Amino acid sequence: MQKQLLTVENLTVEYWARRGKVRAVDNVSFSLGKTETLGVVGESGSGKSTLGLSLIRLVPPPGRIVNGHVWLEGIDLLKLREDEMRKVRGRKISFIFQDPMTSLNPVKKIGEHFVELIRTHEPKISDEEALQRAEKLLEDVGIQPERINDYPHQLSGGMRQRIMIALAIVLNPCIVIADEPTTALDVIVQAKILDLLKDVQNKYAMTLILITHDLSIAMERCDKILVMYAGHMVEHAYIKDIYRNPQHPYTQGLLRSIPNIELAEQKLEAIPGSPPDLLNLPKGCRFWPRCSSAMEICRKTEPKLIETEPGHFVRCFLYGDAKK
Repeated sequence: MQKQLLTVENLTVEYWARRGKVRAVDNVSFSLGKTETLGVVGESGSGKSTLGLSLIRLVPPPGRIVNGHVWLEGIDLLKLREDEMRKVRGRKISFIFQDPMTSLNPVKKIGEHFVELIRTHEPKISDEEALQRAEKLLEDVGIQPERINDYPHQLSGGMRQRIMIALAIVLNPCIVIADEPTTALDVIVQAKILDLLKDVQNKYAMTLILITHDLSIAMERCDKILVMYAGHMVEHAYIKDIYRNPQHPYTQGLLRSIPNIELAEQKLEAIPGSPPDLLNLPKGCRFWPRCSSAMEICRKTEPKLIETEPGHFVRCFLYGDAKK
């Protein structure tokens, strides 16, 4: 069995608002081996981005991690001091944010971003050496080295996203978290960015966590899928198991909404209703108001996460003891 590089146990993240407490990530657990790719999917507001940010302890206020463990190479990141965590970010685990325009400093040249990042972790390296490393990496992601003297506004959206990928891998981390890396990009550029991520992952032997609302992208690009709904992990399995036997009604609904060019008479199905308000969650299963398979127990009791097959986890009363 492959040794796990990352293990997340019972991770819980809460936001405090005037109306009350929002549990954006509720008791999530999973593990990843070296060079594996995990796709985290779900609708907007399901907790995908909060999950990613919590892994590097960058949950914005008023959010906070209230429970759980994040083990990276045997070290619990949630127990590190902030100065120790700063040495981990970028070096061991890095993050590609949704909007590269707001993530890059508009008054700094591209080269300055690389120099600042590299010298923060490797102060003995000179500015010239850092720039040389950056230029080589820019070539690897398809950017002409001379663009290192440009400002972010002089680059297209796709080029800025390539810069963000280069910044994320410049220190050769073992894990990269990409949060909706193709947001606001056209379809052709989206495919190129996803291909680039895969090429970079293979070249540098990295583990990748791809956060996306598009299940079809995750099914094509990932090894494992983690489906989130209203803060809960409702299903988690390898791609082949999700494709062959999707078990949670929410996962099944997402798959039925994906067009298949091989089916001429396919009728796309939409999941009725909308995700619940996290400040006013329904009693019992959080998905039952939208579920065609809901039973009486679903309206009263919250289902537990169970392993229905080796490596296949689902949170649903259609399986396990409740089915009997």
